[in-house]
Amino acid sequence: MTVRKENKMSKEMLRALETLETEKGISKEIVIEALELALVSAYKRHYGQAQNVEVVFELKKGNIHVYAIKEVVEYVFDSTLEVSLEEALALNKAYEIGDKIRFEVTPKDFGRIAAQTAKQVIMQRIREAERELIYNEFIQYESDIMTGIVERQDSRYIYVNLGKIEAVLSKQDQMPNEVYKSHDRIKVFVSKVENTTKGPQIFVSRSHPDLVKRLFEQEVPEIYDGTVEIVSVSREAGDRSKLAVRAHDKNIDPVGTCVGPKGQRVQAIVDELGGENMDIVEWNEDPEVYIANALNPAQVDQVIFNSNNNSCIVVVPDNQLSLAIGKRGQNVRLAARLTGRKIDIKSKSAYQESQQVEQEYTLENLALESEE
Repeated sequence: MTVRKENKMSKEMLRALETLETEKGISKEIVIEALELALVSAYKRHYGQAQNVEVVFELKKGNIHVYAIKEVVEYVFDSTLEVSLEEALALNKAYEIGDKIRFEVTPKDFGRIAAQTAKQVIMQRIREAERELIYNEFIQYESDIMTGIVERQDSRYIYVNLGKIEAVLSKQDQMPNEVYKSHDRIKVFVSKVENTTKGPQIFVSRSHPDLVKRLFEQEVPEIYDGTVEIVSVSREAGDRSKLAVRAHDKNIDPVGTCVGPKGQRVQAIVDELGGENMDIVEWNEDPEVYIANALNPAQVDQVIFNSNNNSCIVVVPDNQLSLAIGKRGQNVRLAARLTGRKIDIKSKSAYQESQQVEQEYTLENLALESEE
């Protein structure tokens, strides 16, 4: 009766392993290895045994055997771990001290425990496999753009449904000028995909500078195919962004290409980002020209670099000073991020005055040195 029941369980287990391999792509050997380890723990837990045991699952027949592993010793101090040389020689005259012998200790009702344990192991492996599949699918979208639906929100995150998984949008990744409501369809930048113990965790952003970059790639075919390149992006999400672009074809105007006919291309991105302003400037290998372009829409008279070229003074006409600096210093701040240099804005009159003072100071020092 017991044997028949155990055989039936074994067949069911084998069928489950076959299904797992064909439908989920999980190797039978991997599951059996995990199952054998789990059954060792189950045996010790249910039968209060502390001996060194091994569980073997026969893949062909589905039979399960529990063996106690004992070391051959001259004098036995712990019968759960050791067997005397005399007893070992009675089994087989070839045994020597230090050999390991397996004694079968499979309990009669172990099939029921094995079935329960197998079910738990198989379910765990299915969950792990599904998590791995989701991770492998979404890791491909890291640093890319996806469309999701706002599901819900709490004090920490807004949860965005991306289909097979829910991504999280933190407060710093939200745009200050946007209100997110349930069922809103939004485009998000996948900033990070992590494979955690609880499963894949996806972090998305609406404020990341690369969201702007990816939106332009979607909207402008010349960027997507590499004819026009976005060299740099600086952004204050929800308010204003600056993009530096260049063309790999001399006959193409990179700025005009990004703006599009009647501004249609850039307007589509502005609309997607809730009215965020876009300054598109042309990158130039000459740092003076590039910095002057980056400060658009202000006009620039002169760019003076320091000795290591990391910072510079930009001289602008007096009537362009406030435009060059921008509201709350935004224009110069974004230009500095775009170019990677520290920029100090001076009006033409203020710069000339400082130069005059410097010259007078130098002349005074020279005069003092000559008197000495």
